Amino acid sequence: MSRLLRGKFGYAVRVVGITQGRKVQSKLLNYNREQINTVLVPVVRYYSPLNGKHAGVLKIPAPTFRISGRGIGMLVARVLRGALKIRYLLLGGAITGGSALARHYEEWKDALPDAKFLEEILPSQEELDAMRAKLLEFRDKIKASVPDFELDPKMLEVSEEKYEQLVQWFKQRLDDAVLAAEQDKEDATGTAIFSDDSASDLMQHALSFSAMGSAAEKEREKAAEAESKLEKTTEVLEKDLENAQRENSALRASKSQQESIREKYESLQEELMQVQLKYQKEIERLEKENKELRKSLMLKAGDHINKKKIKKSLIDMYSEVLDELCDYDSSYDTHDHLPRVVVVGDQSSGKTSVLEMIAQARIFPRGAGEMMTRAPVMVTLSEGPYHIASFKDSTREFDLTKESELAELRKEVELRMRNSVRSGRTVSTEVISMMVKGPGLQRMVLVDLPGIISTVTTDMAQNTREAIRDISQQYMSNPNAIILCIQDGSVDAERSNVTDLVSQMDSTGKRTIFVLTKVDLAEENLANPDRIKKILAGKLFPMKALGYFAVVTGRGNKEDLIQDIKDYEEEFFRTSRIFKGGVVNSHQCTTRNLSFAVSERFWKMVRDTVEQQADAFKATRFNLETEWKNNFPRIRELDRDELFEKARGEILDEVVNLSLLSPKHWEDALYKRLWEKVMTHVFENIYLPAAQTDNAGTFNTTADIKLKQWADMMLPKKCVEVGWETLEEEFRSFMERAKASRDHDTIFDNLKGSVVNEAMRRHIWEDKASDVLRVIQLNALEDRSVHDKQQWDAACKFLQESVQEKLTATENTLREMVGPGTKEQWMYWTSPADEQRRRAAVKTELEKLLQSEYAHRNTLTYDELTQVRKNVQGMGVDVDNEFVRETWHPVYRRHFLRRALSKAYECRKVFYAYHQGLEGELGVDCSDVVLFWRIQQMIKITANALRQQVMNREARRLEKDIKEVLEEYGNDRDKKEELLKGRRVSLAEELKRVRQIQEKLEEFIQALNTEK
Repeated sequence: MSRLLRGKFGYAVRVVGITQGRKVQSKLLNYNREQINTVLVPVVRYYSPLNGKHAGVLKIPAPTFRISGRGIGMLVARVLRGALKIRYLLLGGAITGGSALARHYEEWKDALPDAKFLEEILPSQEELDAMRAKLLEFRDKIKASVPDFELDPKMLEVSEEKYEQLVQWFKQRLDDAVLAAEQDKEDATGTAIFSDDSASDLMQHALSFSAMGSAAEKEREKAAEAESKLEKTTEVLEKDLENAQRENSALRASKSQQESIREKYESLQEELMQVQLKYQKEIERLEKENKELRKSLMLKAGDHINKKKIKKSLIDMYSEVLDELCDYDSSYDTHDHLPRVVVVGDQSSGKTSVLEMIAQARIFPRGAGEMMTRAPVMVTLSEGPYHIASFKDSTREFDLTKESELAELRKEVELRMRNSVRSGRTVSTEVISMMVKGPGLQRMVLVDLPGIISTVTTDMAQNTREAIRDISQQYMSNPNAIILCIQDGSVDAERSNVTDLVSQMDSTGKRTIFVLTKVDLAEENLANPDRIKKILAGKLFPMKALGYFAVVTGRGNKEDLIQDIKDYEEEFFRTSRIFKGGVVNSHQCTTRNLSFAVSERFWKMVRDTVEQQADAFKATRFNLETEWKNNFPRIRELDRDELFEKARGEILDEVVNLSLLSPKHWEDALYKRLWEKVMTHVFENIYLPAAQTDNAGTFNTTADIKLKQWADMMLPKKCVEVGWETLEEEFRSFMERAKASRDHDTIFDNLKGSVVNEAMRRHIWEDKASDVLRVIQLNALEDRSVHDKQQWDAACKFLQESVQEKLTATENTLREMVGPGTKEQWMYWTSPADEQRRRAAVKTELEKLLQSEYAHRNTLTYDELTQVRKNVQGMGVDVDNEFVRETWHPVYRRHFLRRALSKAYECRKVFYAYHQGLEGELGVDCSDVVLFWRIQQMIKITANALRQQVMNREARRLEKDIKEVLEEYGNDRDKKEELLKGRRVSLAEELKRVRQIQEKLEEFIQALNTEK
């Protein structure tokens, strides 16, 4: 069998004829085994059921057979002997060769062993190929049927070892068969002969037929050996097949065991989720009962609570600290490193919905694809008996259980966001602070930031994308901030922008919590559940995190209630094929578990960092106090608000001082101001035109007409203006006197000046005042009778003073026109200009003209004008008519005023003659005095009326205007910063803010330690 497996079937000797056969048998009996081998001619036949590529499997190296050779002489003798017997050969061959050959061929053929049994024993090539294909197919089936099965390492090593042994065995057999075939071909080239001379005839036939007989015999031997070897090989293969079947059975058993374990795991996980949901519902029920109990206790003890000071909760105290820090701008590098939960994510990723689910109320506005979060919104969650929300700067509380108030709250949030965006910006850094209280809420502080965008649309500012990233980086750069990274699970992970930004700000992931939203949509869209598994295992995004959560924050309908969304979320995780199959743990699901985890991490971070932050502010406070003592040692520390209140008090004190002025002071001030306002009009439009008449009757008529027109059209409004100007002047005079006091603080000057200017600009005198004044003034001007000597003297004095004042002004004008006189030229070494010399020459000629005609009219005739011009030209001064007229007006006015002044002196003595109507007989016309008495009386009455209106009405209205301005300035932070500035103010502001923050931090730390 071993020779059969080596591919060699043995040897066979074939002889022709019975006689030769007997001789051969007798001859062979005299030789031993070794001698017999020397005459045997090896004939090799190869049988292989394998094709060309597998033919070498069963080959082994063949044995080497050596054929001995004879001498040359013996060979020559045999050849000669054979040649002598050629006649016999030819004849015998011709006669009997054909028949004998045919007969012996048939006998040889019949003597050959039947090799058909080998076809039954040995498998064919097709069967071997089919068997191999079945084995490979069976292997693939086993591998495919156990995709997640992990074989025991020891069993795997044994199987691999068996497989390697089988492969090595087949390879060795192939190599041996190939070597045997090559060796047999080399050995088959030799020739075998007998050793003595008697066998010469036999050898002739043996040379012809020995090959066939020898081959048949060897084939029989090798067939037997092949059969034996095949049996052994079959046994080995059967044993290997049994081992493979046993291993396959073990694999199937292990697979079924793994499947049963997996089914048990899934059932246990589903049962665990059911138990968890059951306990959550039980907790919610207990919390609801607790809420009702606490509410009833609070309502029952409401009277006692109102009498006592309500103790603030930890989260309320912490929120107050954060509110202080939001507006804190330090120049001492004391940064705000207190923990917050910073909610970041791509736009429309669901971060606002996550915050609403944690707050258990839909408190934020939403739009279809539109940016809604335009400013950071800091939401402080706190536990309380009622579900309410309020803003930091407002006392109103919104009931979150009522849809109407929820809508108003969303509108208010949207309005505040839009108001915070100024100067064409799309987003703002101004923080909107909100407090949300309710039963079962986890205590923490969250900051909702604008969503990160990748494209700037046309309705946005150009720097919107960079501004949003800067805001996000500013909040995430806080080393103690907890980053709540929101990722939309319904979109491709490659479109995420927030994960790269978060990985840059927190590369180690020690303060990041990853939240995958919209997992219900992700389950519908993703064909591969392993992708969600990779996301929640932290293997898909280039970022690290403390924890990974999957939540469902809505069903696509913005009108859904929070409770409906929670029920939908629980139902989804209970029935989801992804999460039911063990993709994530049960504690990684639902927003409730997320809020618990975030709150726990938040308070751990607070406890670890708050004392360090308090120490930093303590050091900052020491530095600021040292700077104040060195720069402002004797000044009290007043911040901007306190300084404003102090300035408010001083301004209102000055307003009160207006009411302390006496009526006489007001009337004198108004009288003086009124005459200054109307004096020019009286002289230019009333007195001078009336004085050009020839008699007293015409003078009085002209004066009456002018006064009536003036009182009807201009005088009342002018008097109201005078009253307002007098009020402003008096108030400003008080302010100026306050500046001269010793305790005056210059830091208030800008504020006081701005307040007074704004109040004066807004103040408007009552409209009906001018109508009242018109009636009073017309009545006063109608009276032409001077009643007593005192009024007459007062009128004469008033006329003298008015004329003298006007005369002084006119002389000053003339002096400027004609230049210095001779005395001034000699004493001050001055000289007139050329134009002044010309005017002096014209003035001299005009004075001569007036001296020649004392009662000259106020105009020059053409002849007088020509005469003056020629006289001046005769003096070598060339002037024109217009130049003469310009000089004439002040010269004539001085002449007229001198006449009026002398007339006023003369009229002092004629009161009694005037009273009796005899002033005409004395040759004195006192119509001027009566005119000015009428004007004086009108001014006195107007001043009195204005004084009453100022003291009774306008001063109070001015005080009201000033208070309104102060109130507006007090509420305008920017205005106060503009008007109250300087290092003293900024240092006091920062010192006060640091003290407040430190005190609140210490109070919070004390309460935190007490709670521990």
